[in-house]
Amino acid sequence: MTHPEREFTERDQPAAAAEDASFAELLTEFEQSHRHVAEDGGEGRLGTVVAIADDAVFVDVGLKIEGVLPAAELRDRSGQLKIAVGDQLRVGIRGRDPEGYYLLSLIKVERPRDWAALEQAFREKRTIAGVVTGQVKGGFTVDIGVRAFLPASRSGVKEASEMEKLVGQEIACKIIELDVAREDVVVDRRAVLEEEQELARRRAFDALQEGQVVRGTVKTLTDFGAFVDVGGVEGLLHITDMSWGRVHKPSDIVNPGDVIEVKVLKVDPEAKRLSLGLKQLTPEPWSLVEEKYRPGDRVRGTVVRLADFGAFVELEPGVEGLIHLSDLSWSRKARKPSDVVKAGETVEVVVTAVNAAERRISLSLKQALGDPWERVEQDYPVGSVVEGRVSSLAKFGAFVEIAEGVEGMIHISDISAEKRLEHPREVLKEGDRVRAQVLAIDRERRRLRLGMKQLQPTTTDEYIAEHREGQVVTGRVVEVAGDGWARVEVADRVFAQCRPPASQAGAEASREGATDLSLLTAMLAAKWKQGRAPSPGPEPLRAGQVRSFRIVTLDKAAKRIELEPVA
Repeated sequence: MTHPEREFTERDQPAAAAEDASFAELLTEFEQSHRHVAEDGGEGRLGTVVAIADDAVFVDVGLKIEGVLPAAELRDRSGQLKIAVGDQLRVGIRGRDPEGYYLLSLIKVERPRDWAALEQAFREKRTIAGVVTGQVKGGFTVDIGVRAFLPASRSGVKEASEMEKLVGQEIACKIIELDVAREDVVVDRRAVLEEEQELARRRAFDALQEGQVVRGTVKTLTDFGAFVDVGGVEGLLHITDMSWGRVHKPSDIVNPGDVIEVKVLKVDPEAKRLSLGLKQLTPEPWSLVEEKYRPGDRVRGTVVRLADFGAFVELEPGVEGLIHLSDLSWSRKARKPSDVVKAGETVEVVVTAVNAAERRISLSLKQALGDPWERVEQDYPVGSVVEGRVSSLAKFGAFVEIAEGVEGMIHISDISAEKRLEHPREVLKEGDRVRAQVLAIDRERRRLRLGMKQLQPTTTDEYIAEHREGQVVTGRVVEVAGDGWARVEVADRVFAQCRPPASQAGAEASREGATDLSLLTAMLAAKWKQGRAPSPGPEPLRAGQVRSFRIVTLDKAAKRIELEPVA
């Protein structure tokens, strides 16, 4: 392969001769500017170490600006830097950094003296030294003892602005084409840079040790983690090693370009793999759990996931507690965690147990809400009217939830006053909203007895509403008890209790040997007040008897009617 712009033969036109003269002048200038190069082979430049930093060594190479040599090239396998200010080194110039410093390398480079040396360097694929003398179409001209061509694609530079800076720099390169007869030489700088980078990577990799904390730059992100450049070596920061807490995607923690400190977790020399960790730079949170969380503490957290048996709550990154299904709600209607909480929801809970060794914290949501049965007697006293939803039906009655965690039972006999029921479903179904009266409370057993029929208007209610105390009514004696009290039907299915007549009460008292004159005295006083002599009193009550009675008491709440016989 030949290049017209690089042919230097006797057949060239006069312009080529002028170009040869110019080349000779450049070569002379080049040799004069490199007088200090060692005579034994011309290996690079001899420089003096003037300063040492953590990651770089500054070297005076006899030019106006100092050169920078990566410290990694001078560290031994243990990571120790075996050099001091004042030491001398042989270095090659690879280019310049953005601040203008020369980029140096310890690679031994040689500038061939003649064509025989060029042929030997080509055969051995040896790295040689050269100076970029100009920029031409498709690349650069390089002085390697003879004029050579460096294709732009093999220069190791991509940006046009950087290519301009390459002119005048001393570089290390390899001969990839050589035609002595035509004096045609092509060199490659990129291959040398790649070799130097690989060498630097190997040295940096060899210097890394497990447990070491290093600084690196995030290069790329994947679904499973991030690749971090640590001194030229890329390591994997797995998503599980980014945080003690749950990480949904790597970008939640780091982004490309971030400079971070990481811990070396594993070095695999054979596979050349490096595992890094970020969370390992902070204390493992479970080691402090027993100090931070104690039974009885009220804490806040975020529901992170739900299971059939409960909900997991993140109290802090890396520390999760479990709310068991039985601790989610006081209500029996909570049959699965999603009935009470949702993922992502913030909740306040009470710590019930801590076991750091097994990484378990038990939590309770219902305890944080408070036990509703502690105030049930104040909130729902006997006789009060409540509303609720029918939660379930049984043969003996219906269960009604009147508040979160407070459930009452309506016995089948207290559902309806109009008819006798065989099963509650004849009147009710699950989900119905009902009103009921509180009949009894058993807080210790967490039982509440309710009644619906007590709120339903009955014929007794209607009778009481239509009559007044003192009114005389007619009734039929249904039965008479041994103590003289009688059950009287005053209307259809409306029954009242009647006091025994005075004569009958006195006879009962005499038979029992009792001396109760209160009723008799009251009757006598009433008769004398009316200006009449006391009569013998009303005749005794007998079953089946129809007669007049005076209403003594009408008790609407107790649905009770009390009478006394009229003479």
